[in-house]
Amino acid sequence: MTLRIVIGVIGTALVVAGLIMVPFPGPGWLVVFAGLAVLATEFSWASRLLEFAKARVRAATDWLKRQNWFVRIVAGALTLLCAAAIVWVSVRLTLGVDLIQEAGELLS
Repeated sequence: MTLRIVIGVIGTALVVAGLIMVPFPGPGWLVVFAGLAVLATEFSWASRLLEFAKARVRAATDWLKRQNWFVRIVAGALTLLCAAAIVWVSVRLTLGVDLIQEAGELLS
């Protein structure tokens, strides 16, 4: 029972930390999947959720692989744009620095 509680706490902490990291560039989803893998060692619901999530990721990856180069470039550009926007908003809200304005001043 103690092992089950410890695994539950560690797995939940990893999932929560990963979900907090998801909007930021970095290993957010990797940490979420790692947390689910830890939880899946003791909980069947976590194992089912992990398999469902892996299947969805595989399906999206396979779909993207079947697309032509233009769709892949657009998908990559949108992903990069979303990550850049998240970084810009995060820096703006936490540090009060406008990266776009700073870059404009440096280039002029």
